[in-house]
Amino acid sequence: MTPPGAGIPPGGVRPTGPPSVTPPRLRLEGITKRFGATLANDAVDLSLVPGGMHALLGENGAGKSTLVKIIYGMLRPDAGTIAWEGRRIAPKGPAEARDLGIAMVFQHFSLFDSLTVLENVALGIDGARAGRELAARIGRLSRRYGLALDPDRPVLELTVGERQRVEIVRCLVQEPKLLIMDEPTSVLTPQEAGDLFATLRRIAAEGCAILYISHKLSEVLALCREATVLRAGRVVARVDLRDADEAGLAELMVGRLDAPAVRRPAALGPARLEVDGLSLPAVRLGGVPLIDAGFRLHGGEVLGIAGVAGNGQDILLAGLSGRLRSVRDDSVRMDGRPVGRMGPRARRRLGLSYVPEERIGQGAVPELPMSGNMTLSGYDRLNLILCGLMRPGAARRWAAETIDRFRVIASGPEAPAGTLSGGNLQKFIVGREVLQDPGVLIAAHPTWGIDAAAAQAVREALRALARAGAAVLVVSQDLDELMQLSDRIGAISGGRLSEFMPTAETDAATLGLMMSGDHVAP
Repeated sequence: MTPPGAGIPPGGVRPTGPPSVTPPRLRLEGITKRFGATLANDAVDLSLVPGGMHALLGENGAGKSTLVKIIYGMLRPDAGTIAWEGRRIAPKGPAEARDLGIAMVFQHFSLFDSLTVLENVALGIDGARAGRELAARIGRLSRRYGLALDPDRPVLELTVGERQRVEIVRCLVQEPKLLIMDEPTSVLTPQEAGDLFATLRRIAAEGCAILYISHKLSEVLALCREATVLRAGRVVARVDLRDADEAGLAELMVGRLDAPAVRRPAALGPARLEVDGLSLPAVRLGGVPLIDAGFRLHGGEVLGIAGVAGNGQDILLAGLSGRLRSVRDDSVRMDGRPVGRMGPRARRRLGLSYVPEERIGQGAVPELPMSGNMTLSGYDRLNLILCGLMRPGAARRWAAETIDRFRVIASGPEAPAGTLSGGNLQKFIVGREVLQDPGVLIAAHPTWGIDAAAAQAVREALRALARAGAAVLVVSQDLDELMQLSDRIGAISGGRLSEFMPTAETDAATLGLMMSGDHVAP
């Protein structure tokens, strides 16, 4: 195994000092796990103490998810030992892990849409009943931690951000001794993330150990004191975060982080996407309708839209992608052609590509191979159907090219999408849409849950698409992402779009006001 701290680059990162005198709550020694020829974890050691907040870092495919699934009992290691409070254990499943006091917030949601918030929380707690007592506990936790939830509301009606809150509350109800957080802020606003950090600090102060996984290095530095860095399944460093910085951590994770491409002023072409008076009703109870949306997006331009979850982004995206059709055909135009009453396939034929909000379910089918997922949206523009028949060879070639060009870690084009890490699947979905050479690309949260190097590659791919003459629209809650990507930026609040401003002339504070509804309508 690579010695702790080996290969530490300049940038303020150094290995931690002597081990803590506090006896560990969880100790992993020599954990090794193979999947066929792939070595996911290679003799990994990890120690977590009561009240400690420890970060687990690494690029997509570094072995983080495999390791935490072993801790949570979802996978069994091929070698190595797990000790819990000094006693050797081998959890046979999540139920045994929960009995010990281990809880986990997953990156991908594990909720049943047809059930209520209360029923979903009860399902995650062995022996719990979906009664008024549990509903009252959910209400108290929601108020205490700023995670507003109605226990009686069906999950089907919740936004992505609200679903994440359900996952977090479901863990907190269990009063865990070890809480594993896998990308918990990926769909939270900065304010919500700040509330969550305050919550985690209170939980840690009460003696709970926290293992925190995130690609947002700024929040890792703000929240955690120590970090273990994985690369290709091996521990490459154990880091004291008090003296660390983002550049040093990123270089530890990926070996070397290329400098981002220099931003140049966009050479704008004609308007490629025009929205005029687009109004659409809410599709769920308590949802927010879209009210009189309008903007112009030119070729060569990246337009950013910020917003707190539940403010109409879902309706806007559905209206632009064709999943919802407008009453007026001319409320949406592509290259001057009215498309408001066209469906998704017709709009794709005219040059629209779409990166959806949820990669599992909307963006990819986990049971299908990568080649099959390539066909889902590329059947027309990549010529993957001939005389009504699928062309599997062509689909495999395009999938292989996407994997290669976007550095997707996968065993090949026939690997099921569900076997990829979340970040690698996101890179594949973005690559699949970019390779269709669209005239208009709409992307929702394009760098959600992916590491710094992958996020940089995705952003550069979107910028390159714009430089080639495409019009790119990015809808996101990540203000850093929007500030780096967009030429102009606005916000959506209560189903209404704000005015759009040059990104160089705005800041996070102004955007925060626009996201709260304090803006001038266009």
